[in-house]
Amino acid sequence: MASPLLAVVLSFFIPGLGQFYTGQFLKAVILFVLAIVFGGLSTIGIGIPFYVIVWLYSMYDAYVAAKR
Repeated sequence: MASPLLAVVLSFFIPGLGQFYTGQFLKAVILFVLAIVFGGLSTIGIGIPFYVIVWLYSMYDAYVAAKR
């Protein structure tokens, strides 16, 4: 069984890593790619809110998936 705390910590540092830890490989790749794209767009300012949304969702989803 996956640890919810570890899943959240992994997603805190790298969005999508918590999903990878819980076995959601496709979702992990999608979140990681979105984080990279929005992180790149944050150099012009527009990506910052989207990156934060992806980051927070990644942590929440990793926690919920690990609790199951």
